[in-house]
Amino acid sequence: MNTTTTIKHQSEKKTILLSKKGMKELRKSIAQLEHDRMAIRRSLRESDKTTSHDDRFERSDRLLRLEVIEAELAEKQDALNHAQIISSRSARMKVAIGSVVDLIDQHGRLIRYTLVDSIEANPSDGRISVVSPLGSTLVGKTVQDIVEWGNGLNKTSFQLVKIT
Repeated sequence: MNTTTTIKHQSEKKTILLSKKGMKELRKSIAQLEHDRMAIRRSLRESDKTTSHDDRFERSDRLLRLEVIEAELAEKQDALNHAQIISSRSARMKVAIGSVVDLIDQHGRLIRYTLVDSIEANPSDGRISVVSPLGSTLVGKTVQDIVEWGNGLNKTSFQLVKIT
């Protein structure tokens, strides 16, 4: 691939929108991977001085772990290079990426979700991807809209009561 093609390919990379929390977690993850990489490199330098069969086996295991860490690190650094923090708007009229939505289910329970990019989605933490089935259904909705989600037999209805 020539330089022009590489630059064109890189400029086509999609911007990743992250919350402040997501950006912080991504940076923390990168820092941990860099720390792990340094530790493995240090142990590899020390193991260069040994010659036993078991030591050589451990060395190859460390090299494999180093490759995995470097691949994950490169992926996360690329994501960070294309990441932007979602602008916070306190009074949104329609649901979009970065919105925090309050829904009431059929039993009157309040459920709160934050719509995020897939890279930071964590449903157990209340962060759902805008491309998930529920997230994509919510995008573009306004307060008081009824949102139906689920498959044909098991649909669940929610009323959207707040967008922040």
